[in-house]
Amino acid sequence: MTEKIEKDPEEWKKELTPEQFEICINHGTEPPFSGKYNESKLEGFFKCVCCGEKLFSSDSKFDSGSGWPSFWQPVSEDNIEYLSDTDYGMVRTEVNCKKCGSHLGHVFDDGPKPTNQRYCINSISLKHEKDE
Repeated sequence: MTEKIEKDPEEWKKELTPEQFEICINHGTEPPFSGKYNESKLEGFFKCVCCGEKLFSSDSKFDSGSGWPSFWQPVSEDNIEYLSDTDYGMVRTEVNCKKCGSHLGHVFDDGPKPTNQRYCINSISLKHEKDE
């Protein structure tokens, strides 16, 4: 695994837009159907906007109808960190970038086969890169 990036919030604030900071560092959520990758059919990879770690492939992207980009698996389990999230009276599994700790979204057990997983990810926490 690559070396973990550790920065305090003030360092991130200098590198990110206010919207990216709110989602990625403050664990916010963008409004449904507002993100640029929700309906995207772009091919390639979706990387962490904070550190560039490769997180999801367009091959695993699907339309969940939830209003957020959804994937049925990450590029590698080694790139994702799973945390328990009990905010708002719910029990969910939060997913973060393992390299830098950036908040990505949540994973649910209602996705398509073969994994039955739905990684529900904020567009603002991602940046797209075409296949080379």
